[in-house]
Parts: sequence; structure tokens; C-alpha cells
Amino acid sequence: MTRLGLRGVVVLTVVLVTVVTTVAMATTAYLIQAGATRTRFAESAQASFDSDAQQAHQFLVRSTEFRSVVAGVAEYMRARLGLTWTIVNRTSTSGPLSVKSDGTYLPVAGSGDPLAESLVDDLESGSVRYEEDSRLVIVGEVEPGVVLAEFYSTRGLDRELAALRGVLALVAVAIVVLGSVSGLFAARGIRRRVRTAALAARRLGDGELDTRLPVDGRDELADLAGSFNAMAERLGESIERLRLKDRQQRRFVADVAHDLRTPLASLIAAADGLHSDDEADRTRSAELLGSQTRRLGALVEDLLEISRFDAGAAEFRPEVVDLEALVADAVELSAPDVEVRTERVGDVAVFGDPRRLHTVVRNLVTNAVRHGGPPITVTIDGGDPDEVRVRVADKGPGLGDLAPVAFDRFVRGDRSRRHTEGSGLGLAIARENALLHGGRLEVHDEDGAVFTLTVPRG
Repeated sequence: MTRLGLRGVVVLTVVLVTVVTTVAMATTAYLIQAGATRTRFAESAQASFDSDAQQAHQFLVRSTEFRSVVAGVAEYMRARLGLTWTIVNRTSTSGPLSVKSDGTYLPVAGSGDPLAESLVDDLESGSVRYEEDSRLVIVGEVEPGVVLAEFYSTRGLDRELAALRGVLALVAVAIVVLGSVSGLFAARGIRRRVRTAALAARRLGDGELDTRLPVDGRDELADLAGSFNAMAERLGESIERLRLKDRQQRRFVADVAHDLRTPLASLIAAADGLHSDDEADRTRSAELLGSQTRRLGALVEDLLEISRFDAGAAEFRPEVVDLEALVADAVELSAPDVEVRTERVGDVAVFGDPRRLHTVVRNLVTNAVRHGGPPITVTIDGGDPDEVRVRVADKGPGLGDLAPVAFDRFVRGDRSRRHTEGSGLGLAIARENALLHGGRLEVHDEDGAVFTLTVPRG
């Protein structure tokens, strides 16, 4: 069985909905109109019958020459041209009696059909109205025991309703045709837009990350196009981040290999020097072995910390921290022999991880001591009600062209390359710790390098 395409499904759906809706509306309209027409016809016939019954009674009252009630009523009814009627009499004082035959009363006057015995016998007051053989029959008593039946043809009404059915059928066919044509054009537009979306999806799958769909209108397909564009944007950003991460990983491996080469070579040389017969050589080798081991240990610790940040596994244990005391301790550990001026403004208490904040401040002060110049100033600004800033400034040569990449991993300037103690990861770790607190770490040159740590209070 051949499956319908999108265009066929849309057209078929539109046609089915149009047919069902049109037939339902046409049928409802016909039933309402036919009911109203038949009701008006019956009410008109009933009014005519009631008028005849009343006029016949008045005719009998005014005229006394008739030998019987039946004769008087018949005389009046003969004047009603174009109307078929029947009189049945069950009272001997009113004229000739109607004879029963096969369950009916035979009429004593008129040209109409006999009346059913049950109908005449059960007639108590008012009148009875019913339809038979394209006729509307109204039966009622004119005088006690004298029953009048009037027969109204409904053929004209039936022809009128048949014409109405024909008109409604033509209108329904026209609506179905127009709906089908409209559905065809709508399906063509939808199919074109869906094909465009499918083509864009294939292009995106082939790696064309700048593929976008035009957003036309405010319908569901426009929402689909907007969602596709948002997905393509996020996908492009994700792939770009993956590419950047891949480049960083390759650079990371290369830098790690480069930075490990020097201490490993020094360790090998120091280990060989320990076998020397010269006591002075053995002493120098032991000292070199100790310093390079400590450097290698610090580098490994920094690498582990960076790997925890990359894996999203860095521990964060916040508590209330007095930044003034924390900065004083970090300065004491980082630059015990260097004069560092500390200035405080406002409330400097924050809710953060003291170990990580201590690491940030210690790395900034150590960086200023090693690569900057005196005087070094640390300013703690708690004037803002929402955040606290720690500003570390020196009067050294500044960062220059390195400022945009100062927080990248293993980035070291020519001057810092001469300092073999550093791993090139201190500022990168400091920035990651700042981000972990929801803060930021910024740098600019202002008569030297100025690093600013911003931490939210809570």
C-alpha cells in the first residue's frame, strides 16, 4: 500500500474536514428550514380549518332554511373552492348518519376519503392534524357529532423543499471544490517549507553550522523555524566549544610535556650527580633534587586542580569569610619579605569558600611579587552592598599584549619564563575559583598590572 506524502495527507484531511463540515452544515440548514416551512404550512392550514369551523357554525346560525346541520355545513364548504373536504356524521338529529365499513366511517358529504373509525370515535375536543400521501389532514368537530376533515396537498411544499435540497447540494459541492483547491495550495506551501527545513537539517548534519531557516509569520512552522535556528545556534556554539576544548587539550598536553621536561631532566642530572665522588657535587645535586621535586609536586598539584575544574568536580564549601584577615594571611604566606600595603573600605565579609579565596589572593600577590614591581598594593573594597572587590596592583611593566590571554593556561611572558618556579597555571586557577563563587577576575594595565577580584556577598 502506497503511503501518502505530507501533501496528500494535508489535501485529504482538508477534503474530509470540508466534506464532513459542509454536509453537516447543509443538513442542519435543510432540517431547520424544512421544519420551519412545514410548521408555517401546518399553522396556516390549522388557522384555515379553525376559520372554516367557526364560519360554518355562524352560517348555520344565520340560515334556518337547511333541513339538517350536515346540509348546512356541506353548503358552506362547497363555497370553499379548491379545497378537498369530508363530513362524517354520528348524530341522527344532525342529518344522515355515516356508515362504518372496514374500520372507517364513510363520508355523508364531500369528496374526501373515509375517516378511520378510531380517529373519529376518539375525537373529543379541538382537532387532530396528521400527514398521509403528500397531504396534511385536519379533523375536528364543527357541531356535536358532526366531524369535518380538510385535506391540504403538500406537493408544492415538497417541491419547494426539494429545490432547497438541490441548492444546498450545489452549494456543498462548490464549497468542497473550493476547500479542496485551497487545501491543495496550502499543502503546497507547507510542503515547500517542510522541504526547506529538511534541506536545512541535512546541511546542518553535513557540518554547515551557519545554516538557518527564514522565519515567516507566526504559525507553527514559524515556531519550528525559530526552534531550528536556536538549536543550530546552540549546536554551533557547542561544537565550537568542543573544538576550542580540543585545541586546549592538545595545547595542554604539549605544555605539560614541555613543563615536565625541565624538572625531569634536572632530576635525572641530580640523580646522576649523587654518584659523584666529590662531596660538593653531591651536595649541589641533593639541593637540586629537592628543589625540582618540590617544583614537580607543585606542578602536579596545579594540574590536578585544573582537571577537577574541567571535570566539574571541584569541591565548594562556603562559609562566612572575613576578607581582611584572609588577605593578611595570604600576603604573609606569599610575600613575607615584600612590603604589601593593604587598604580596607566598608564591610568586607562574604559567604564563600575560604580555601579557594585564599588561593586566588595568594596567586595574585605571588604573581605581582614575581612579575611586577614595588610598591604592591592590595585594596579590599566593601562599599557595594551586593559584592566585595579585592584589587591587587603593582608598579611593574604591566602585561601589555598578554592582557587578553593572561588567564589562559600555561601563558607566561618572556620575563616570567626566567622564573622556573611558576607553572603558568596560577592565574587560570585563580579565575576558575572566582567563577566558582559566581564572581569574576579581571586585569588591566594602569602604571603596572592591576588585577581585580569581584565576589558576591552571598
